[in-house]
This record gives sequence, C-alpha cells and structure tokens, in this order.
Amino acid sequence: MLMLDPRPEIISTILEYLPTQDLCRFARVSKQLQEMVYDDSRWVHKLKLMGIWSETEARHRFEDAMRRRRAIQAARAAEEERKALQNGAKTLNAGLVGGPPAPGIGGSSTLFDAGEEENRVQVQREASTRRAELDAKRRTVAGTITEGVNLMNLASLTPVDTSRPSVADPGSLLKVLPSIKSIRGFARHEFGKIYAALGPLYFDLAKAKTHTDPVVFRIYRDPEQQAQILGQLKIFAQCDTAHGWVDRLERLNLMIGIFENAALREFEGGYETGDINGRMRRYANVLILLNGGQACVQLFVQKHPIMFERGELGNPMDSFDKPMPGSFSLEPSLHFFTRLSALLREQADVIDRVFPATVNVMIPFLERVAEDVISEFVTPILDEAHDRDIEQYLKAVAGIYHRLLEFSKTIKVTRGSGERFPEEAMKIMGRVFEAHVDLYLQDELDYFRKKCEAEVDSWEKKIVEEDAATESFFMSNINREADKRDFLSTFKKVILMPVSVIPSPFSAKPETKPAEPSPYANSNTLSVPETSNASRPGAPMTPGQATPGPPPTTELAAKAAIMNSRLEGIRSLFSLEVALNLVHSAKSSLERAALFTSAGGQTGEEAREQCEQIFIALLQVLGPRHVKAGFDKAVEHLSKYNPREITEHSQPGVAPLVTFLELVNIGDLIQQMIDVFYEQELVATKLTDPKDFLNPAAKEKKRFEQMLDERVAAGLNMGIDVLIDEVDHLFAITQQTTDFNPGAIGDAGLRDFDIGPTKTAVRVIEVVSSHTKLLTGSTDKNVLDVFNQEVGIRLFASLDLNHYHAYITTLKIKPLVPYFNALRELSQIYLIDPSHAKQMATVIADPNRFGGIFRVEEVYEYATRREDWYRVKKEVERAMYGIGCCIS
Repeated sequence: MLMLDPRPEIISTILEYLPTQDLCRFARVSKQLQEMVYDDSRWVHKLKLMGIWSETEARHRFEDAMRRRRAIQAARAAEEERKALQNGAKTLNAGLVGGPPAPGIGGSSTLFDAGEEENRVQVQREASTRRAELDAKRRTVAGTITEGVNLMNLASLTPVDTSRPSVADPGSLLKVLPSIKSIRGFARHEFGKIYAALGPLYFDLAKAKTHTDPVVFRIYRDPEQQAQILGQLKIFAQCDTAHGWVDRLERLNLMIGIFENAALREFEGGYETGDINGRMRRYANVLILLNGGQACVQLFVQKHPIMFERGELGNPMDSFDKPMPGSFSLEPSLHFFTRLSALLREQADVIDRVFPATVNVMIPFLERVAEDVISEFVTPILDEAHDRDIEQYLKAVAGIYHRLLEFSKTIKVTRGSGERFPEEAMKIMGRVFEAHVDLYLQDELDYFRKKCEAEVDSWEKKIVEEDAATESFFMSNINREADKRDFLSTFKKVILMPVSVIPSPFSAKPETKPAEPSPYANSNTLSVPETSNASRPGAPMTPGQATPGPPPTTELAAKAAIMNSRLEGIRSLFSLEVALNLVHSAKSSLERAALFTSAGGQTGEEAREQCEQIFIALLQVLGPRHVKAGFDKAVEHLSKYNPREITEHSQPGVAPLVTFLELVNIGDLIQQMIDVFYEQELVATKLTDPKDFLNPAAKEKKRFEQMLDERVAAGLNMGIDVLIDEVDHLFAITQQTTDFNPGAIGDAGLRDFDIGPTKTAVRVIEVVSSHTKLLTGSTDKNVLDVFNQEVGIRLFASLDLNHYHAYITTLKIKPLVPYFNALRELSQIYLIDPSHAKQMATVIADPNRFGGIFRVEEVYEYATRREDWYRVKKEVERAMYGIGCCIS
C-alpha cells in the first residue's frame, strides 16, 4: 500500500512560525528546502496579513503580462516568416540567373551553398539576440512571468542587520507600503522591500524600555512623519507570527498609545483655545495619519458644548398647556429644530476647516446629537402625551417625526460626508424613534378601530333613540285601558280593515264609491320620497317630521304609523355621512403611519404593513358592522311589505322598494369612495401592491365588494317580489272589465272608447320603469340586466299587449323581446272579426307565429276567452281539426 510522506506538510507548517531571518537561513540548507521557503503562496499570505495584497490587481497584472507575451511571440513568428520568404526568393533568383539547375532538371546538385549558409547563421544569431534581450527584460522588469514559472527562484534574500538600520533616505521609508505591488511570482521580493525598510525599526521599537529609546523618534522629528511611520509599523506588525509576537505587538501598541495621547492633548488644547486652523487642524491630520483619526473625531464630538447645554435649545414641556390648558402644540419643537439646525450649519464649517475630505466627521457627530440631544427632547414629550391623551400622543409622534425629517434635510453637507449623506442622515434621525415606533403603530391601529366603532355605535344609538321617540309619539294618545275594555271592537277592526279599505277588483262599474273615512287611512298611506335626494344619506326623521299631523288615537293606527315611519326611514339603515367620517379617520391615521415607511428596513416594512391593517380595519367596520347590517335590515323590512295594507297607490313607486334602491345608490357611492381611497392613499403611495393576490388589503377589499354585491342582490331579489306584488295589486284594484270588453258599456260608450293603453297598463309601466331607472348607474350592468330580465319575465305572466311590448323594447334586453313579441301577436286573435273564423283558425294553428313561446294549445285556450267564442267556435274548430266535416 502506497504511503504518503507527511514530513513536507509538517515542515511547511513549522515554517509559518519562523522569523524571517531564520527562513532565509533555512533556505540555504538544500534545494528542496529553498523551494519550500521560496513558495510564492507563503509570502502572499504575509502580505495578506498586512492587508496590502490585492487579488484583483494581481489578476490584472497577470493578464497584462500574458497579453504582452502573446504579442511578442506573434511578432517574432511574423518576422521569421517574412525573412524565410525573402531567403526563398533569393535562392530562386540565383538559380534562374546561372546557378546550377534544380535536381531532376538535368544539372548536377550543389552540396554546399555559402550564401545560403550565411543567411541561416544570421537568422540564428538574430534569434539568439532577441532571446537574450527577452531574458534580460524578464529578470529586470517585475511585471512579466512565464507560464507560472518563478523566475526569481535562483535569487537569494540577503539577511538584514536589525541592529544598525539604514537611515540614508528616511523619507523613502514613509512611502514603502503604498509602493508595494501585487504581482504573482514576486510576492517574496515585495515583502523583502517592506522587511528591509520597516523590520529594523519594528524590532528596535520592540526592545525599547521608554518612549525616548526607539530610534524612530530620533530619525523623525516631525509629528506627521512620526505618525506616518508608526502607522506603517502597526500594519507591518500584523505579519509577525514568530515566537514572542505578543510582547512585540504589546510594546508597539504602548508606544503608539503614548504618541496618540500626546497628539490628542495638543488637539484638545487647540479645541479649547479655538485654534481651529492651527493646532486642531495639524494634530487632526497627525492622528488621521496614525490610525485613521477616530480618537480625535470622538474627542471632537464629545467636547462640543451642545452635548452639555441642550437645555438652551428648548424645554420639552413647553409643548403642553399652551396656549390653553390641556392643549398640545408643535411650535416649541419647531423652534427647537430651527435652533439646532443653525448650530449644525456652524459646526459643518468648523469640520471642513479642521478635518480633510477623507474623514467623515459629520455622521458620528449627528449620531451623538441624535442620541444625546434630540432623543432627550423628544422622549419626554411623547411620554407625557401618551399619559395625557392617546390622540395627543398620536399627533405628537407624527408631528415631531415630520419635523425631524424636515430638519434632516436642512443639515449642511461637509466635504467628507459622501454622496449618500442625505440617506444616512435620514436613517440616523429615524433611529431616534425606533424605541417608539412599535408602540405608536399599535396604538394608531387600536385608536382607529375604537374611533370607528364609536362612530358606528353613536349613529346606531341615535337611530334607536329616534325610533323610540317616534314610537312614543305615536303611542302617546292611546288609552290602553279603554282599548282593553273594547278588545272585541278592536279585534273586529283589525280583521275587517283590509277588506273595507280595498275595493273589489271584480266590480264591473268603472267608478267605485270611495270608502268612508277611516281613522287608519292616513296611517296606512305610504308616499314615495323625492328621488332628488336619492344620492344623499337619509338621516332618521324626527318625530315631528315623520308625523306632521296629530298622533293617532288608537293602538292599531299607531302601529300602522310606526310601520309607515320605519319603511320610509329605510334609507337611514346606513349613512353616507358615517362612511365619510370613517374614511377621513382612516386617511388621517394612514398619513401619520405612512411617515415611518421612509425609515426603511424593518421599521419601514412594519409601518407599511400597519397601513394595510388600518385599511382592513376600515373595511371591517364599514362593511359587516355598518353596511351589511343596514342591508340586512332593509331586506327584512321589504319582506314585511304588503301592498294590500296600503290604501293609497297614487304614487309611481313602491315606497319601501324605492327607498331600498336609494340605499343601493348610497352603497354604490360608498364602494366608489373605497375604490378612490384605495387607489390614492395606498396604491399611489406604494403602501400596498395591488398585483399581489395574496396581499391582505386587496383580499379584504374584494371581500367587501363581494359582500356588497351579495347584499344588493338579496335586496333586489326581494325587491322583484315586492314590485310584482304591487303590479298584481294594481291589476286587482284598477283593471276594469270594460277595458277589454267595450261592448259591456253600450253603444254610447263605444263612441267614446279609448283604444290606447289602459290606465292600468300606464300605471304599471310607470311603477316598473320608475324602479328600473333608479338602478341605472348605481349597479353593475350585469346585475341591472338580470334584474330587468327577471322583472320582464315576471311581468310577462301578468301583463298584456302593445304598451308592455314597447316598454320592454326600451330595456334593450334581447332575451325578453321574443316573449313580448309573442304577447303582441297573441292580441291578434281578439281583433279578428267573428265573420273571419277561418283566418282566426290559421293564426291559432301557426306555431311559428309566436316564436315557440306559446304552443298551439295555449293559443287556443286564449282564444276561448273571447266573448263571442261560442259563436265562432264551430267554424274555428272545423278549420283547425275538421270537426263537423262529412266525408262522402
């Protein structure tokens, strides 16, 4: 079994912990150990520890070297090909002029050509010269490699004497790290330059006992140079992995700390004396060269007087009880941010004078101001507002946060702020409210829900109180004891009342004697409200408005009046005004909560989700709690309507149905309000994604629309029944037997008989059309078509002739037209003279004439309703069936 020798890996691992001088000595032991020490990856690792090796730069240099090598090879090949062609041409010309003939032509062959040999030697000499130049360039130019072969393997790294550092050119040592290049195959050479320059100073500094011992402070006297070389030594120490590196690094940090403290004292002295352009600027630059200058930046931020004198900018409690007790004002916060903005503009000028453009001082300064100044002003206001009143708290959070965002836009940009300073400043200001956002968003949603519930509760309470007042008014003039004693009389009135007030539909007289006045007549009369108010929310009528006359004197009349009042007040089952109030409340809450979406991150996402929850809460209260409950009550009221209990039918509409259709108009208007609100407040502001079918706001909106469609459909279904009941009742009380039997009124009546539509037909069309017109524009066209079609089909079972046909044609519903075409054709069997019985039989027996709506048997049955049927029956049946015919 083949075993791998683990010794090379062990030796390679040990080499990682050897000092650089020992590595050089170890490389002299053998060729194999030299290759192990000179491995380029070992020195790349050391450069990476110092953070000065760039893989991107190394890759670019490698690609450039390969590109140059391929270009040189291509040029050399082209040159050799050109020369070969020239030499071939010379040989051919020599043969043509007088030289020996080519083999096979008839002459003898030449064994040696002096000219050809000279050319060959010349080509070889030029090629050797080019190769020598290329090899020399490879050895001197550090940017060229040959397919991964380390050209510097034969070179040696001369040990550096750390006891006597060379100081011939101290200035060059200050730039040794920036001059290092990332070149594959030459990492050892680049590290050697660093070690030769900084190694002696590093080890000398590690041996120093006091801050006066290191030679670096004797070579460099200028603070800027001392900071620069100490900064490089700090970087160089990162590659020290040999034994004792902890002690050396500790000693180096101690010396750097002593130097940094001294520079900070000078910077602080300049800060206290106001020497901005002198000591502050100089020692800020020294500290930046040393380690980036974070120490002086923190000192500059901490020493600013604004951190200790924030009370002069404003008192948080001034926002309360001014100008009147219990009130809240945002004016003090406006003054606070105005003063703070002026101070920050002054501070931005100081920062530009002290610090270079490479250091961003404004961001840490703003962070400290936001934490120690702004938060200390904002938090007491919000805590106090929350304890006093939740509405004040919500307005305070939104108002102050808006002021804060406006304040962040007024901050002056410094030279070192960077291009993203406005976004960073906005985030810093947003962090001031991070501790308050969660509580605020939850309180905002809870407050909105409670306010909506209170709005609906208040409206419902008002309705109940007015209904109770109306009932009390109607019942106020009743002597209950007298009614109890006269129970039998009251019972008879209740039983007989519908019969006595409704005229008989079978009376043959054109005019009926009106019933004598009844104390219930006025109470049982319903009037249709003005349609001009259909789009306005109907407020509950006051008792005085509902009953302009004196109150009824009997319990039956009072109950009839109460029912009348409830039917007329069906519009008040939900209110457009309440819907508007809820939408305005939602808009206010959304505008406040949407401010925090600009904070971005998790806070912005939570604010966006809470905005959706506010919209969902609006639909949940407005939909099931208010609109749905109102429609359910309206359908219940419609189901209780009985046209036979109403004595007056002079109006062109059914009162409860008309008011229900007005309710549909209000519901449609509310739905349009919700659509506009959703598009403007959520979609346009990108608070929700309407294309996301899983979005909770979009799902709740669809649920609201579905609920509204279902309630409207349920009401319209009940409305069709009510409308047809009214039509049937109109037939019963207004259709006269003489309308279709003129002969019953005698010859005198025939001269004045009107052959146009009957009064009943006109009344029925008025009733039906008045209701269908109310739906136009307030409901979906499909719903309207279904409603009209159902009304038309139900009307077909009750109505007659041309007037109804003309009305159905105006509806423009094609499925209804064949029914009323057939009905119009059916009227022809009543217009045919008795002497033309055969033509009558032809009309009855023609199945295509009625479009399949009426069968022949049905048409025959209608024909039997003619007054003179028995006079024409024999002739008609003979023509149709051959009855009475004899076959001889």
